[in-house]
Amino acid sequence: MRHFLTLKDFSKEEILAMIDLAVQIKKEAKKKIYEPFLKDQVLGMIFEKSSTRTRVSFEVGIHQLGGKGIFLSSNDLQLGRGEPMKDTARVISRMVDMVMIRTFAQSKLEEFARYSKVPVISGLSDSYHPVQLMADYLTIKEYGKEKDLVVAYIGDGNNMAHSWLMLASKLGFELRIATPKGYEVDAAILADAQAFAAQSGAKIIIGNDPKSACENASVITTDTWISMGQESEKEQRIKDFEGFMVDATLMALAKRGAMFLHCLPAYRNYEVSEEVFEAHSEEIFCEAENRLHAQKGVMVWLDRQKD
Repeated sequence: MRHFLTLKDFSKEEILAMIDLAVQIKKEAKKKIYEPFLKDQVLGMIFEKSSTRTRVSFEVGIHQLGGKGIFLSSNDLQLGRGEPMKDTARVISRMVDMVMIRTFAQSKLEEFARYSKVPVISGLSDSYHPVQLMADYLTIKEYGKEKDLVVAYIGDGNNMAHSWLMLASKLGFELRIATPKGYEVDAAILADAQAFAAQSGAKIIIGNDPKSACENASVITTDTWISMGQESEKEQRIKDFEGFMVDATLMALAKRGAMFLHCLPAYRNYEVSEEVFEAHSEEIFCEAENRLHAQKGVMVWLDRQKD
């Protein structure tokens, strides 16, 4: 049995196998063909952090695969009253076939998985957002940008930056991360990525200059500067991130026809200009839709590892 908690746990071949499954499933879905790969299975969806895209994509996804999703917020669980995560895992995993958790601490995901009898999927933690990266790479592949891929991530050294580090270091492409000083990626996660990159041939460049990062990039991506739980830091972060908005000037430094990706929600004229967002809206909303298809690929792949 395998869990999907971070991309560092998977080989290049395994990640691409999940992407290939997603491509196949999406192609059939566009023809209104829904193969019941997970017929009558139940996905428990635990949300300690709320989300539009995560809830809709997982709930629709398990439905299209022939199963059923159960939404569980902190208010619906004894977790909200102090029950240990390991006890919740031992109860819920006896009643469902798979669990998705969207939470704050990565350690909570890992503890749940240790005690779970069924596969556990990360819907997001403060450390990683692996399902989003699967959707991002699926989008890159659909737009034919995967060859000689150079990705520039501009902004906060957060869970999205960490997930890009894992994807690049596993698949072997070039990743440039530019953050303001004081907002760099986690040193331990970077060290892991550099170790994987030594094996895959990935090139990872970390710095504080967004212009240098964007030069001749084939994909530019960013994330909100103020994540959930950081609202009190908003004014300070706006000051600290001055010069890091992805605008027409930065996009002009990239390769001709470069993509812009954003995991959403996007705050215009903070991390991305209105002009850039609207110019690349088709790519962005294709990326958002691909959460549905990429996650179906992950769920089907995990289910097959149980055999």
